[in-house]
Amino acid sequence: MKIETKIEHFNEPLYLESGRIFSSFKLAYETYGELNADKSNAVVVCHALTGSHHAAGRYDGDTKAGWWDSLIGDGKAVDTTKYFVICVNIISSPFGSTCPLDIDESRGKEYRMRFPVVVISDVVNAQRRLFERLGIKKAHAIIGGSLGGMQALCFAIEHSDFCDRVIALATTYATQAWAIAFNKIAIEGILNDPNFDNGNYDKEAIKENGLTGMAIGRMAGHISFLSPHSTKSKFDRKYVDTDGLYELKGRFEVDRYMEYNGYNFSKRFDPLCYLYIAKMMNVFDCTRHYDSLKDALAPIKAKLTLISFSGDMLFMPREMREIYDSLVDMGRKNMVEYIDISSDYGHDAFLVEVEKFDFYIKRALEWKK
Repeated sequence: MKIETKIEHFNEPLYLESGRIFSSFKLAYETYGELNADKSNAVVVCHALTGSHHAAGRYDGDTKAGWWDSLIGDGKAVDTTKYFVICVNIISSPFGSTCPLDIDESRGKEYRMRFPVVVISDVVNAQRRLFERLGIKKAHAIIGGSLGGMQALCFAIEHSDFCDRVIALATTYATQAWAIAFNKIAIEGILNDPNFDNGNYDKEAIKENGLTGMAIGRMAGHISFLSPHSTKSKFDRKYVDTDGLYELKGRFEVDRYMEYNGYNFSKRFDPLCYLYIAKMMNVFDCTRHYDSLKDALAPIKAKLTLISFSGDMLFMPREMREIYDSLVDMGRKNMVEYIDISSDYGHDAFLVEVEKFDFYIKRALEWKK
């Protein structure tokens, strides 16, 4: 599989939904496979909140492959011998695209807390600029899970002529209070950590030591990615062998797992970027410019494949079922399919249990309009 990683610079304005403007911006992206002669085989993959453009394959020296490597590659469901797969790092993410740590040209200093709030529509509009520059006038398909699924829905609604197939997994048409509440813990943890210093923290110190408030918030968020069943099957009540049961700080294995994920995450993901992307997720509502969900869905022209997971506690299956039911009520049953995957894993099933749904992805990609 041919893999290329690039950063594209745009010396042109990007007008944001908030009314703010980026006078210029950049997008990091990764591609897999080859674009065909008429540029009709592009499959756009959209990443989730803490993901990146590195969706598949391995870089030299990597011990871990891209986050959807089990789905994307030669001979896999998203077959890179047939499709040219492109994954773009979203604006606000710390992995190469314009983010709060970049220089605000009007001030000559890093944006930090002056960075504008960016919404899903802004992210998708920026990606369209990249695709136009690459000569991709229409994608074969768009696929995304969680925050990536929000992007996929945004493409379907706001760029309805760009694609004939849209596949959204483990997502929602509008972030509900339950998910916003989980994000609140991480947001408060970051903002109230003294070392955050109102966004004026030392970047290198964060990379070295992490941020305690962010680590604790991430632990809470991580619970929402799992389920009672998956935590029981993985850890049950196992106690750390080297810790005493009657030591106050003695830990269960699940304690150690949460510590590992929380504190390591706080060293690799920038806290300001996390704040801005969490805000992006919280404000997502594809009905915000419409009177109802049905009105919002009306512009869709693509075949829509919706995949939920029964054990998802972050974006409940009923939220995706509501999209399906609305389209059916609108007489669009032939243009939408809904699959609820039986899973006890939790929200992260869309990343972990690929063998349960890769067939549906492959079938959706082969759908003939």
